[in-house]
Amino acid sequence: MDLELRHLRCLVAIVDTGGFSDAALDLGVSQAAVSRTLAALEGILGVRLLHRTSRDVTPTTAGVQVLARARHLLAEAENLVSEATTGHTRLRVGHAWSAVGRHTAEFQRRWADLHPGVDLHLVRTNTPTGGLAEGLCDLAVVRAPFDGRRFDSAVVGHERRHCAMASDDPWARRRSLRLDELTGRVLLFDRRTGTTTADLWPEGARPEMEPTRDIDDWLAEIATGRAVGITPESTATQYRRDGIVFRPLRDAPLIPVRLVWRRHDPHPATHAAVALLSELYGQGR
Repeated sequence: MDLELRHLRCLVAIVDTGGFSDAALDLGVSQAAVSRTLAALEGILGVRLLHRTSRDVTPTTAGVQVLARARHLLAEAENLVSEATTGHTRLRVGHAWSAVGRHTAEFQRRWADLHPGVDLHLVRTNTPTGGLAEGLCDLAVVRAPFDGRRFDSAVVGHERRHCAMASDDPWARRRSLRLDELTGRVLLFDRRTGTTTADLWPEGARPEMEPTRDIDDWLAEIATGRAVGITPESTATQYRRDGIVFRPLRDAPLIPVRLVWRRHDPHPATHAAVALLSELYGQGR
């Protein structure tokens, strides 16, 4: 016999109600059915789960462990059902670092006004598809190249590149920089989700590049003054902090900002999100 959710619900009901008869009332079955279900669960697991006396029922040592896992699994099952039945009333937008930069707050406000029946949730996940491939979101804001065979996408805007540096760096007094000036510096980049690659410079004139794993690690290292970074302007908007300044790179190519979704299972609100973000980025030109 395979383990089923009804076995776990029975165990939880017995412990929570304090006995077999009340568990039967709670579950809407006979007391005999409760006894059979518990016996089946103990047989599947090969351990005794409850101490039973004429007055009370208490979990065994094994029962305490199984009970904790049972509660967790039942909660996950309820979440699964809830997500499946209410998925179209919630739109999860994933992003790796900085959502949609200075448009983020306006995107959230406008969405709430235009689509009150669909709750918008921003989810930060440092993966190449912003959590889309992992099933953590319905749409994702992606700036780096990605595998387009599984997904469809639309460019909603473009962003300038900025150089991030320590606030006491000599360059911090400058209004802008050029790419070729970075040749002699150590440059931090995120190889999974970043938009900075060696191809921005001609071969033989490239800076020393070191990988980093996350925006917080990237910023912390840059604040020491040992290295600099190149990032979309959205990072400069979302991650203002003491010890870091951002200066535009005037000769660097713009970064396309894409909204990406699953090709064969798009969320019904996909095109509405594309339209709104395209409008917001267009207003910023």
